[in-house]
Amino acid sequence: MRPGMGALPYGEGTAFRVWAPHASEVFVMGDFNGWDERNLPMTSEGNGNWYADVPGAHVGHGYKYIVHNGDLKLYRIDPYARCVTNSVGHGVIYDHGQFDWAGDDFDLPGHHELVIYELHVGSFFTEQDGRPGTFEQVAEKLDHLVKLGVNAIQIMPVMEFAGDFSWGYNPAHIFAVESGYGGPDALKSLIKEAHRRGLAVIVDVVYNHFGPSDLDLWQFDGWSENGKGGIYFYQDGRSETPWGDTRPDYGREEVRRFIHDNAMMWFYDFHVDGLRFDMTPYIRSVHGGGIDLPEGWDLMRWINTSVRESYPRSITIAEDMQQDPRISQTAEGGAAFHAQWDGAFVHPVRHAVIARSDEDRAIGALRDAIITMYNGDAYHRVIYTESHDEVANGRARVPTEVNPGDPTGWHSQKRATVGAALVLTSPGIPMLFQGQEFLQGAWFRDDVPLDWDLNEDFHGIVRLFRDLIRVRRNWRDTTRGLTGQHVDCYHLNEDENVLAFHRWSAGGPGDSVVVVVNLHHEARTDYRIGMPLAGQWQLELNSDARIYSDDFGDFLSTDTEANGDAKDGQPVSALVSIAPYSVLVYSLRG
Repeated sequence: MRPGMGALPYGEGTAFRVWAPHASEVFVMGDFNGWDERNLPMTSEGNGNWYADVPGAHVGHGYKYIVHNGDLKLYRIDPYARCVTNSVGHGVIYDHGQFDWAGDDFDLPGHHELVIYELHVGSFFTEQDGRPGTFEQVAEKLDHLVKLGVNAIQIMPVMEFAGDFSWGYNPAHIFAVESGYGGPDALKSLIKEAHRRGLAVIVDVVYNHFGPSDLDLWQFDGWSENGKGGIYFYQDGRSETPWGDTRPDYGREEVRRFIHDNAMMWFYDFHVDGLRFDMTPYIRSVHGGGIDLPEGWDLMRWINTSVRESYPRSITIAEDMQQDPRISQTAEGGAAFHAQWDGAFVHPVRHAVIARSDEDRAIGALRDAIITMYNGDAYHRVIYTESHDEVANGRARVPTEVNPGDPTGWHSQKRATVGAALVLTSPGIPMLFQGQEFLQGAWFRDDVPLDWDLNEDFHGIVRLFRDLIRVRRNWRDTTRGLTGQHVDCYHLNEDENVLAFHRWSAGGPGDSVVVVVNLHHEARTDYRIGMPLAGQWQLELNSDARIYSDDFGDFLSTDTEANGDAKDGQPVSALVSIAPYSVLVYSLRG
């Protein structure tokens, strides 16, 4: 008996194992037996699993199970199928060991150094109308991301889903890679190419529900209670989610192992550097609040602990959005994620830059968004102004929200880039969404590809993003503080919409950074703010520089000397001049 679940190829054949505890008989059929439904019976192992060893069944052969439950006969795709023809087709015997990973020795940068770029394979780049993009086409654009300066890509779900166009949050077969994108080998090639260019790869996984369409797991072996989904799902009200009646039964050992095996597969077989879990509130709770599914919480902890132990240079991220510090706690009772998407950042920051009137900008709320921290660690959160959720479902990209009638005009350019600057200078792991760097407008749709002409049309804005990322990653060894743990948002002027904060690691020259933000339509000239240290402060970036847009004012902002009287609780002060809706980044000279 060969260990493992699903199709298990070896030199002369393939073994098959499937969990179907209520089946009376199970058969396997495929290309290896002319798809005969009766001549390859599987043997019950007495624990709900059925097993068969089939000499002559080889990699590339299609296969399917026939599950009998009394008079009921069901044709099922293998739940552990590593490759499928499509979501309603059949499994394909696949051997992860055949891919050539030679030379792939990438290590994820420290979490404090990460800059993440979220992308959707189907809409990122395609050269064929009416067809989704592919992994190969994403690979063609990796050099753009390298030049931009990000060092991690987060890919929206690539588990096999129904149809060709989807966000991916409707997984039909979680062990198989979406065939329309190119399948498992194409994903591995993309990951290997990304690693070769210094880009980490984080994959989005969906464990809060499955399907709900094209779902062979539903009543898999013919058994169910209360009209529910059978062995893989809760059989009562706990099955209900906003996306269908298909929440997995986290308390059932075989289902827990199924999900745990899947999570570990991405690291072991695909060499990913991290996972982002979709909507974890619906794993830990029936209705998305509190912890009334403790077995779901425990499953997340089990996965995260396994990842930490087996892949210490990795990251797991929760889309939790409820500011619960237990999400990233490793002590008993914590879920042991490394970080969580932070709703305490995105909502107040988006409001601050999108609000039509200067009087409506809540600078105090903006300060709170900047300084929020979980468990005393700045990098327990992922911060952003655009994600697939924030730019769809009734909301649009920031430039469009700023001015729907002129999403590429001055106001949209200025305030969208202030938002981006806050993402890239505030404490946390910064994340951008595809096309954000060239002012992609409207809202996110899975069947509308990015307009790559905008990359040229707004090359100056792209340069601003690039320069912000370089400052964030301390490329010139003058802004180390932006990778540090510490922040002091010490200057807050609600009347004039000006804010300043200090970022530092150890502090001092080459480390301490001061960020000044003006979210008002008027410039501030010779405006005095406190400074944490005396000396010469070098202007690293002025977001109003003309090199970033012909529409910008090239307002005269310069280096400044901190030698004035104490102010804002700081030992000294300095004069700064800043354009409307702009950000200045200063570093302390040695």
